[in-house]
Amino acid sequence: MKPLSGRHILGSFINAVSWDEAVTAIHLWAAKRESRYVCICNVHSVVTARSNREFSKVIRDADLATPDGAPIAWMLRRLGFSNQERINGPDLMLRYCAHAERTGESIFLYGGSTETLRLLEQRLKKDFPALRIAGLHSPPFRKLTEDEDHEVIEKINNSGAGTVWVSLGCPKQEQWMAEHRGSINGVMIGVGAAFDYHAGTLRRAPIWMQRNGLEWLHRFCSEPSRLWKRYLFTNTLFIGLALTQLIRRETNTPPTR
Repeated sequence: MKPLSGRHILGSFINAVSWDEAVTAIHLWAAKRESRYVCICNVHSVVTARSNREFSKVIRDADLATPDGAPIAWMLRRLGFSNQERINGPDLMLRYCAHAERTGESIFLYGGSTETLRLLEQRLKKDFPALRIAGLHSPPFRKLTEDEDHEVIEKINNSGAGTVWVSLGCPKQEQWMAEHRGSINGVMIGVGAAFDYHAGTLRRAPIWMQRNGLEWLHRFCSEPSRLWKRYLFTNTLFIGLALTQLIRRETNTPPTR
């Protein structure tokens, strides 16, 4: 497989990949049980990384950082990757489950509540009857003790899963994956609210909103008290910084002859 290319967006390097390239990269790593992690990056991710040095390093060190969120995919298109699609967590998870069912790979589910995991397992077994779910684990909201963390690592590694789907929310899931690269023998993919969407405990935006870059608006309307600050300040800041980046790029680009 050819090296994955991409561009820096507000300082964070985001890979320009197709759905097939993302699935293939994860599959190749998982087949060898390589310890790697994948970040699904949206506007909130890149804006947070710009002001948080520790989180910026987590994104920078990721083995794959996909463009989640229409604005991130749009920026990549403006920066030279004209066909770039939005590679989001919920859809990547389903696409990979279909792939894993065909190839006989096993997956591990980490995150969410016990009830969410129960419903998610039912949904996945219904949609992908031959999918091998090697294990699942609902961690407490607090930080794990050293012994608890060691037990989790053993549980995942002993399961034989090639991929670990992590749903802890941003930036907790990204930090968790970065901390466990080298100890968990598999590819960790942070998928945010994907567990809740697929379990049916949280309603996802209609397809037309997803295709038109309005999934954020649906989430905001669903949880306005929790998300209004994120979308008001983060989105506004992103627009200003993104336009500044594009203007500087145009200014610094030598004229063609």
